[in-house]
Amino acid sequence: MNYPLEGLKVLDMSRVLAGPLAGRLLCDLGADVVKIEPPAGDITRLWGAEIGGIAGYYNQQNVGKRDICIDLSAAGGAELVKALVKEADILVENFRPSVMPRFGLDYASLKLINPRLIMLSISGFGANGPESRRAAYAPIIHAEIGLVARQSGLVDVEAAGKKYTDIAVPVADTNASLHGLVGLLAALYMRERTGLGQHIDLAMIDASLVNDDQVQYALEDSAATRAMPPEIWDTVTGPVIIAGDFRFVWRQLVAHCGVLDPTPPGASLSEKIRLRRAAAQSFIQQLPDRETLIATLDSMNLAWGDVRDIEDIQSQPTVKHRGTIVQVDNKEGGTRPVVQSPYRFSDAKSGIRGPAPAIGEHNTAVLKEWLGMSEIEVEECLASGVLFAPVQSKACD
Repeated sequence: MNYPLEGLKVLDMSRVLAGPLAGRLLCDLGADVVKIEPPAGDITRLWGAEIGGIAGYYNQQNVGKRDICIDLSAAGGAELVKALVKEADILVENFRPSVMPRFGLDYASLKLINPRLIMLSISGFGANGPESRRAAYAPIIHAEIGLVARQSGLVDVEAAGKKYTDIAVPVADTNASLHGLVGLLAALYMRERTGLGQHIDLAMIDASLVNDDQVQYALEDSAATRAMPPEIWDTVTGPVIIAGDFRFVWRQLVAHCGVLDPTPPGASLSEKIRLRRAAAQSFIQQLPDRETLIATLDSMNLAWGDVRDIEDIQSQPTVKHRGTIVQVDNKEGGTRPVVQSPYRFSDAKSGIRGPAPAIGEHNTAVLKEWLGMSEIEVEECLASGVLFAPVQSKACD
């Protein structure tokens, strides 16, 4: 079996998460993804446990890629990137929109070199708007589109003595990564018909709003019509979340489990809700063991889930069964855990193909394979400062 994207050449000039995750998934699908990194390195090389010279966060988002280190500020740096662009199918970058043009690496310039190039540019607020030059990481987008306020719940933040807090997952970044991947694959399909490349201007704010299934309530001022959120219940086996709003859960308890409505005649709506919730919680808490709890929830066709700590994720039954956590080479003679890509094809391969690279690890190999450069030419690039390679990475070239 082959990888779906085998044979594609990708330049990944991105850093942190939104771009690197898109590049990593392209790599998992079989593309030759070459990360172009500045001498200072991706900041995520400082995040997480360092094993074999590679930090955990960086490893997670860059497994399987190759790495060359180019100093764009050095004379000849941008020209070397352009030479690689001529051979590439895809380029991914997530600088602010003003950065690539500064080095002559904007799409208008690059398509003259390679009309088949597909370029994905991820930014917080898009390329040409009033806020296009703003720095943007996921928390900024979360705040701007109302996710931070929503996270604070339905209580009055000031009255409750609480502070606003960011959500615990960088969804603005991952939304941009995945929509970027969709855009790239669509552009590849279109290139098959037209022979021409494409520039994809992807704004994190757009990608996050289109993924927000709650935004239409605000757009139409219809919050009163929304479904009630799922709730977490105390049970004999610990906290369990039950999907579906309470009105549905209550009807199922009455119809399938014989729970009696404790509401007296003439009770107010708030009193009715309070009493029914108390009756539901009492019934669930009196279930004697986990087996009975699960059987009861399943008999009512209620979707449920254990509220787990992330540290316990490797024992989750489906994660364990599907091999969602895999071990990769840690560059010290052992292995380290990484989350596998989610794709399971019937007649194609996918998945992590190796550890994340050291900075500049593949300078020689990539420039030989892509550009036919000799070792002497690579050494000249190193001597001139266009290329950078730490001592520990030279043996890997």
